Amino acid sequence: MAVDNINEMQVFARVVDSGGFSSAARSLNLSPSAVSKQITRLEDRLGVRLLTRTTRRLNLTEEGDAFYHRVKRILADIDEAEQAISISKGAPRGHLRVTSSVAFGENQLAPLLLEFLDRYPEITFELVLSDGIIDLVEEGIDVAIRQGKLSNSAMVARKLADIRRRIVAAPAYIEKFGLPESPDDLHQHNCLGFAGHPYLNDWPFKFPDGRRQTVRATGNFYANNGESIYDLLMAGLGIARAAEFMVGHHIREGSLVEVLPEFLEDELTPIHAVYPDPRHLSPKTRAFIDYMVEKLTPTPPWEAY
Repeated sequence: MAVDNINEMQVFARVVDSGGFSSAARSLNLSPSAVSKQITRLEDRLGVRLLTRTTRRLNLTEEGDAFYHRVKRILADIDEAEQAISISKGAPRGHLRVTSSVAFGENQLAPLLLEFLDRYPEITFELVLSDGIIDLVEEGIDVAIRQGKLSNSAMVARKLADIRRRIVAAPAYIEKFGLPESPDDLHQHNCLGFAGHPYLNDWPFKFPDGRRQTVRATGNFYANNGESIYDLLMAGLGIARAAEFMVGHHIREGSLVEVLPEFLEDELTPIHAVYPDPRHLSPKTRAFIDYMVEKLTPTPPWEAY
């Protein structure tokens, strides 16, 4: 395979992954016109249209979608071949794609990347934030950071930490609507909930006598991601059950008030690094997983106070 062909495929994959010519050009240190010319040259060589372009959107054609998935596998094989060579040199290198939920990625993972990239200067890092479940193989993801129970799959999971959830509200909300005194009082309050994840709206409680109760949280706002709920929580719209890594420091600083702490069911949600078969684990992937274990165990940073 000619080097020019590989370059064209790399540009094509980056255009699709980044959603446009301009963003792909910035990440590749090329001009948008240079990226456009490479895509046109690739389409001319293949004799098919791979992308449809409008003023606002970029879409894959049917042929483009099939070609994209093949290209991702080819580029992954090339990267793996380079990684195999780097093993003998002991220097992790290459392009690393990691996915995480929006909330964990922005609040915990992104701040850790500065030291990681400084430690491994030959690694380029791509962070894919999504609250949906991404197919790692299909999307060319090296590692997924996932919370909760894991479904059975061919993937390997390494536990990183446990997450506690706290029920909290802003002082402005408490001042206006009062503080609930029992779990049943929540029915009279505006509780911020998750859309698409109804189990997250079932808030567990434990009474001093050992009795347990689950309250279905209802209110006037639902979102499919924790960041949106967090923003409106801080603005005083309602009460929310949120991960401690998002709200713990606010509780300690007083910018959020913990609600019903005496009824808190200390339910732990595990967080794992999920990745393919460890027999084919590349040095860059192993380096990242080991780094996350180093930073999150035995005490994760959100509990280090």
